[in-house]
Amino acid sequence: MEQETFMIEGRHAVLEALRAGRPIDKLYVLDGCQDGPVLTIKREAKKRDAFVKYVTKERLDQLSQTGKHQGVIACAAAYAYAEVEDILRIAADKGEPPFLILLDNIEDPYNLGAVIRTANLVGAHGVIIPKNRAVGLTAAVARTSAGALNYTPVARVTNLARTIADLKKEGLWFVCADMNGTVMYDLDLKGPVGLVIGSEGEGVGRLIREACDFTAAIPMRGNIDSLNASVAAGVMAYEILRQRMG
Repeated sequence: MEQETFMIEGRHAVLEALRAGRPIDKLYVLDGCQDGPVLTIKREAKKRDAFVKYVTKERLDQLSQTGKHQGVIACAAAYAYAEVEDILRIAADKGEPPFLILLDNIEDPYNLGAVIRTANLVGAHGVIIPKNRAVGLTAAVARTSAGALNYTPVARVTNLARTIADLKKEGLWFVCADMNGTVMYDLDLKGPVGLVIGSEGEGVGRLIREACDFTAAIPMRGNIDSLNASVAAGVMAYEILRQRMG
């Protein structure tokens, strides 16, 4: 089971995992606990910018596989995260304009895994996800990616809007999927590009949408008004690939 493989329980085990630099997607801590060891764990988590969620003992008991969580459970990533600079270096080494896929608040591991798989197939150089309010590289994501995680790097950033601003300085421009945007076939999607996909229901957040240069709409003729996030990513990513192949 995913939880058995990638959940670390107990104060000593969690502290050692943090100090060893193991990627931690989320740290569950007993709400209101002020014990010395737990405070040390919280300090280490803050140093490493790990997301901490305070929960009840009942919630910890539900998550625990050992029954010995001691008030702390860490959810470790199945794969190590890359840096954004690593992704840009891959594009440079290939002599290609960067092609990145950025995901805003995707919480479904199967959507993330499917996007990573698509990213590999369309030749995207990497995927960028936010640290908060988003799924990390869990075992389910690894399985759904069907091996693509071995080839396509995923970077995790604290602030997606700031990352977009920094990447614009590197020459990238950004297009986000939005049903009110310009039909994607009418946009020039060649060159160094970042494709931004939002969650189902909420879509791309306002601040992220405003940080993008263009909004692109996928033509639809059906009775419902939205696509699954990973399907939308696939449709738009393949249009970018088609234009890049020219």
